[in-house]
Parts: sequence; C-alpha cells; structure tokens
Amino acid sequence: MKIYTRGGDQGATSLLGNERVQKSDQRIAAYGTIDELNAVLGVARAEGLSPKCDEIILRLQNQLLDLGAELASPDPEAAKTRILQAEDVDQQEEIIDELEQKLTPLTYFILPGGTKAAAALHLARCVCRRAEREIVDLAQQTSVREVVLQMVNRTSDLLFVVARTANAEADTPDMPWTKSR
Repeated sequence: MKIYTRGGDQGATSLLGNERVQKSDQRIAAYGTIDELNAVLGVARAEGLSPKCDEIILRLQNQLLDLGAELASPDPEAAKTRILQAEDVDQQEEIIDELEQKLTPLTYFILPGGTKAAAALHLARCVCRRAEREIVDLAQQTSVREVVLQMVNRTSDLLFVVARTANAEADTPDMPWTKSR
C-alpha cells in the first residue's frame, strides 16, 4: 500500500465506506483532532511516564483509534466501527477515582505544566476539549452516539488526573494559579 494516493490533491478525501467529502468537512475536523490528540499522547509517553500511567495512556491511544474510526464512518454499524461502549466510560471513571484517591485534593485552579510528560498531558487535555467541541458540532449535523460524547468528555478529565499523577510521582508540585491583579 502506498502512502500517497494523489486522491486528496483536489481537497477531498474518502470516509470509511468510500464516500468522498471535502477535507474541510466537520467529520474530518472531528476525527482529525482525535488523531492530533493521539499524537500528543505519544509525545507524553515518549517523555516518560510511570508504568501505570503509561498503561493508561496506551490503552487510551487504542481507544482513540477506535473512536476515530467511528467518526470516519457515515454508517458505523455497517462499517463495524461501533467499538466503544458504556463500559469504557465506566472504566475511565474508575481509573479517575483510583488516581484521585492518591492525589492531594485541589482547592484551587492549577497551571498546566510540571514535568515534560505532565505538560504534554495537559496539552492533550486541551486538544481533547477541542475535539469534543468539534464532535458536538458534528452531532448537530448527523447522528453521533451518546457514548462517543461521553468518552471524549471523560477523556479530558482522565488526562487532567493523569497529568497531576505524573507530577506527583515525580515529586513535582502542581503550580497554583495566582491572579495577576
């Protein structure tokens, strides 16, 4: 299989099922941002995470490819891309709860940063929030399963907690926000 096909040289691309759409299509924006999120998670993993955090993020990266496939499918049922289920959201919540039990409760807003890995996870959280907005826009145009929106919403929460965990494991405190005036 060749990397280049020249099929997109005029600004169109194929969805799963071979429907052609413009690269500016909202569906392309949504799964493209999920792909960007996955790449930022790769950066976080490359910066070095504990085995536990790395396992969480690796699993999430695979789930994001599942999610991207569903978003790239005008008919996820026919394309067999309806992979994510409510249990996946439940599992994210369990991981969040487990990690939060080991963290100092927050009573203030924190600045993104800390270790390089944590900073990359905070960036990933921001990209995830953008993906969520784009998926909400897509859902106003076409059917998007509720579990997709739930998964992306919970993913940003998970990334926040994993970033805090990465800092805590490195004995790097979260930096509190102080108002500039």
